[in-house]
This record gives sequence, C-alpha cells and structure tokens, in this order.
Amino acid sequence: MGRPTTKADLLKAATENYGKLNEMIAGLTETELHTPFDFSESAKKEAHWKRDKNLRDVLVHLYEWHQLLLTWVHANQRGDNWPFIPKPYNWKTYGDMNVAFWKKHQDTTLEEAKELLQKSHAEVMELAETFSNEELFSKGIFPWVGGSTLGSYFVSNTSSHYDWAMKKLKAHKKNCAGK
Repeated sequence: MGRPTTKADLLKAATENYGKLNEMIAGLTETELHTPFDFSESAKKEAHWKRDKNLRDVLVHLYEWHQLLLTWVHANQRGDNWPFIPKPYNWKTYGDMNVAFWKKHQDTTLEEAKELLQKSHAEVMELAETFSNEELFSKGIFPWVGGSTLGSYFVSNTSSHYDWAMKKLKAHKKNCAGK
C-alpha cells in the first residue's frame, strides 16, 4: 500500500504496521535484544543511526513523537496556537529535540518503553477516529495545520514511523547475524 490518503487507509496502515512492529519485536532473540546497535560500518548518514543504541531508544522515540502529535492537536483544538515542534526547536533543529528525547529516557526500561508506546499508539488511534475523512485529508480545514493535511501528520507519526523503526530493527538483526 502506498502512503495513506484516506481515513480508512490511515487506520488500516497504522494498525497493520504497529502489529508488524510488535511481531518483529516479539521475534527478537536475546542476543538481538541485548546487543547494542552499531551501524558504524554502514553507509547510513542520518543522525538517528548513531543516536539510537537499542530497542528502548527506538520505542521511546516513537512514543515522544506520538506525544508531539497529541499535544499539538489537543492544544489547537482548544484554540491555543501551538506549533507541532515545540520551542526552542523547529523543523531545522528537530534533530536536537530527538537527542533531548533520547537523553530524557536513558533511565526508562524496555518494558516501560513498550507500555508507553502501547498507550500512546492507542491514544493516537482514538484521536484519529474522531476526525472525518475530509478533516484528515483535505487541505485548509484547520488553519493550524498549514499547507499540509492533518492526516499527513497522523501518517508520519504512525505507519511511516513504524516503517522507520522496522527498517532500523532489520538492520540491527542483520548486524547481529554477521557477528
């Protein structure tokens, strides 16, 4: 399936990819769970390949981006003018925000991270359900969304982000198999 452009496709893709991510996690061996991520030998240049050191880091990253979405939507529904990326960050410096999220959760356990993500995924899905297809995928419905659609934010923070996490876990599994 391509990138969702309807509410039905958004809900389906988010549910399916969340399920696939959890299946992948459940299938990790003890070695894969306890071997730190090491992508230093790969050609991958994005900062997250160096930032995340284990499954917990990936899960809390997903959780924190769920929180961004939930906070942004709820605040703007109340009439607060709230940006998606909170100050002092912006779209040019969100990498620094991701590092701050990483630092914030260094004492979070893997089990806590799983619980946080499970809860936030459910909250995001419940929130998505409250919007119509038009509200999610028509431009100009909510001025606070800007030139995009609200649905694109939900897609980016669910199915697309879960794809990102699975790619990272697949790369880690491959690294572990080669050792």
